[in-house]
Amino acid sequence: MRRIALTTALVSLLAGSVAAAPTTSDDATSVVLKPTADQTEAALWATRFLSRFHYKPVPLDDAMSVKIFDGYLDGLDGEHLFFTQSDIDSFSSARTKLDDAIFERDLSAPFAIFNLYQQRVGERLAYSRELLAKPFDFSVDEKYDYDRAKAAWPKDKAELDDLWRKRVKNDWLRLKLANKADKDIRDTLDKRYSNYLGRIRQLNGEDVFQTFMNAYATAIEPHTNYLGPRASANFDIAMKLSLEGIGAVLQRQEEYTAIREIIPGGPAAISGKLKAGDRVVGVGQGDSGPMTDVIGWRLDDVVEKIRGQKGTVVRIEILPEEAGPDGKHEILTLTRNKVNVEESAAKKSIIEVKNGDATRKVGVITLPTFYQDFEARRRGDANYRSATRDVERLIGELRSEGAEALLVDLRNNGGGSLDEATDLTGLFIDKGPVVQIRDASGRVEEKADRRAGTSWDGPLAVLVNRASASASEIFAAAIQDYGRGVVMGEPTFGKGTVQNLLSMDDMARNETPTFGDLKMTVQQFFRIDGGSTQLRGVVPDIAFPTSVGSADYGESSYDNALPWTSIPRADYKRVADLSPMIPMLATRHETRTAKSTEWKNLVADIEDAKKLREEKSISLNEQVRAKERDDQEAKRKARETLAGTAFPETDPSMKAKATITQEGKTPPRERTDPADAQKTFTAAPAAEADADKASSETDDGLMADERSVSSDLKREKERKARPDVYLTEAANILADEVELLRTDTKLAARTQPHDDKNAALD
Repeated sequence: MRRIALTTALVSLLAGSVAAAPTTSDDATSVVLKPTADQTEAALWATRFLSRFHYKPVPLDDAMSVKIFDGYLDGLDGEHLFFTQSDIDSFSSARTKLDDAIFERDLSAPFAIFNLYQQRVGERLAYSRELLAKPFDFSVDEKYDYDRAKAAWPKDKAELDDLWRKRVKNDWLRLKLANKADKDIRDTLDKRYSNYLGRIRQLNGEDVFQTFMNAYATAIEPHTNYLGPRASANFDIAMKLSLEGIGAVLQRQEEYTAIREIIPGGPAAISGKLKAGDRVVGVGQGDSGPMTDVIGWRLDDVVEKIRGQKGTVVRIEILPEEAGPDGKHEILTLTRNKVNVEESAAKKSIIEVKNGDATRKVGVITLPTFYQDFEARRRGDANYRSATRDVERLIGELRSEGAEALLVDLRNNGGGSLDEATDLTGLFIDKGPVVQIRDASGRVEEKADRRAGTSWDGPLAVLVNRASASASEIFAAAIQDYGRGVVMGEPTFGKGTVQNLLSMDDMARNETPTFGDLKMTVQQFFRIDGGSTQLRGVVPDIAFPTSVGSADYGESSYDNALPWTSIPRADYKRVADLSPMIPMLATRHETRTAKSTEWKNLVADIEDAKKLREEKSISLNEQVRAKERDDQEAKRKARETLAGTAFPETDPSMKAKATITQEGKTPPRERTDPADAQKTFTAAPAAEADADKASSETDDGLMADERSVSSDLKREKERKARPDVYLTEAANILADEVELLRTDTKLAARTQPHDDKNAALD
């Protein structure tokens, strides 16, 4: 379903010291990469743990070697764009010998495969740039197959040339349909392919090793991963929502590193001299250290050079966004400090719903992840950051603002700390088990809320979608099993496993990070009713239209996912019985949405998007493509005339992988806190795109890093400003519940939490 990325940085948060700058010249010869002794030793350490202590231990043998081999090729060339069948045949002898390679401390085979891959990428990009000098005939009726994940390997160079001819032709046509002149198209694509080649040549041995080890780890089970030292450090930042740096978000913009966002309260924001769109061209350490040119550097290398210890000084050489390539540079001196990353923190809002003559206030808490600052908690810091603490504070604020009902929005929340899922549930129930956990030996334990009292005892709902996973599913399932609230939305991801983050450096007693970490599945969690969320997810009480099928996204899309199973029910009692109310709410929901233009548009958008997703190819005939674009634009405008909403992408080929290599893979965002040195967490992959959001912008033919940051932020702002149809309807359903409870005391007595535990319902 998802490819293993080769590099380790995404749009990253700034933060410390770094390696030498990579070569970016088009004429540079690729460096032949070789494994290090530390990497061969790390592979052995990983094997010891994966083959013995995994929840589903699998021996490293010839059968596993085959899976690793296939997964590694998938990680390098998942769309079958670079290798030919003869290439595959040339190193097929390694197919059943990668297990021996690990045991014998000889990783030359996977590195040799990568070196050939790097060579083939260079050949393809050189060929693509040659094609730009020749005219394309857009009157010919031919198609480009852009979804090649299951395609056969091209049998020879001639077949590969034809594939890339169509690929480049499609790139050209997209820009042509966006009314770009031929010269501008040629310049844009030539620079694009040159930048791709530069990024491939920036990949290093650490990237190759991480890709290979992830092929091994995910061959066992989808949520087992290898994290190199840098990836592990970024994981820590994501979980504690803080770092030490200048307080900015970076992104790749062609050969530059650009400022994407300034974080409020950080050194960059306080200085007032740095803004989104500015480009970092140099970094110097201290007040007088030499300035290092970072143009063309990998994003994660620039991030690491800027990141550093609180109280230290870093100098940033900036090329302002409005300046041309030869514009005047500016030097900004900043003192690094602790920066809180609020983007993933819990947030609140109130939606006012007109319900007859009354206006109901529905409080909304949006929680992107179940975070916790584990290190601060372990140190005994009484003010350690956590999702539950933040949500509890926000509930108090919403209550004081007159909220009559509470909606917890967990859409696109991929999970987080298992302890946080338990503690958050405790805000809405008065003691009791929240989740059951079974280890590899079959031993079952309960994670329970042991704190008396609740923070909110009024009407409650949980909004989920297909990208709500893991800890999100634990919370939603517990709320559902206790009868505490209504779950709305799409069926969730279906991840029912727990991972430990194991430091191989700690086990090997390395003084500096060398071997990296293993994120290893060690347990499976179960609902308190005995069922599992594995594969099946949490099924909403009130279902919204599903934007993506289980075969496309979710646990069931993995071939080697653990099966669904169940265990005995925990000893708990429901605090309420929502069964008589849910049909009433569903009826009102169906009646209202049947009359809602926005809702009908949303359903139509989803159906259009599903049809596009089913397509695997696209026409390269200009007239055909122009008509498809015009038809979709007319449909979009017709719907917008009725009501503003989101629409599918104009160009179906945009859903295919657009870049040859990615800046990186989103690190797992979740982990719980046992008291020992191991770090346990539940994790599911972040959605590759918001499953329930389509794009209404007309395709401009550009890749993300080819647009100016200002224009990209403007598009993002416009997307966020569009009506959130799902959220609005969820608030309407909760407003209906408030009305029903206030007009029917018997219904209220049965469906709301009981203070007397003896009155709790079986």
